[in-house]
Amino acid sequence: MRNLISLMHVSLDGFVAGPNGEIDWAAARGDDELWETLTPILSTVDSAIFGRVTYHLFLDYWPTAATNPSSSRNDVAFAHWIESVAKTVISKSLEKVEWKNTELIAKNIDGEIAKKKQQPGKNLLVFGSPSLTTTLINLNLMDEFRIFVHPVFLGKGKPFLQSLKARHEVKLMASKGLRSGVVALRYGNSGRTAP
Repeated sequence: MRNLISLMHVSLDGFVAGPNGEIDWAAARGDDELWETLTPILSTVDSAIFGRVTYHLFLDYWPTAATNPSSSRNDVAFAHWIESVAKTVISKSLEKVEWKNTELIAKNIDGEIAKKKQQPGKNLLVFGSPSLTTTLINLNLMDEFRIFVHPVFLGKGKPFLQSLKARHEVKLMASKGLRSGVVALRYGNSGRTAP
């Protein structure tokens, strides 16, 4: 069975984006050490999952990053990786998706993701997408959380997880402090929930 993994960058005060959707605070710490921490995660994944907002953020940058002369070598490597993997967008408002190797799921999210978890292949990775991640936690479908806590207080913005319907216990599997001040955390779903 494939694991469903959440990968999220979070500020110290619990936001994943600023009040206007800003993520420059996370990108500013995208150094070689952070990429070296991300690469082993990506090597276990062959399918990327996005909510609508994160899909558009990725679509605006990554399809052309590999050929952009100002892209870093890490950006180029990731651009090649993201182009090659299967991509799924979960959205009730989108009518179509335009990126290569991308499908759209608009209904029966729990059934469709559960089916993907049963298919052969590597793990499934949800990039960002805090609303979608909340939904998948509420559906008890999330297996693992890769959380990168950045040394910044945003004051306000988009909360990490909002509208969880119950308490969900997780277990710490690993933690690593990076030179940039980012702390990489890995949690597994313990399977215990409470109302």
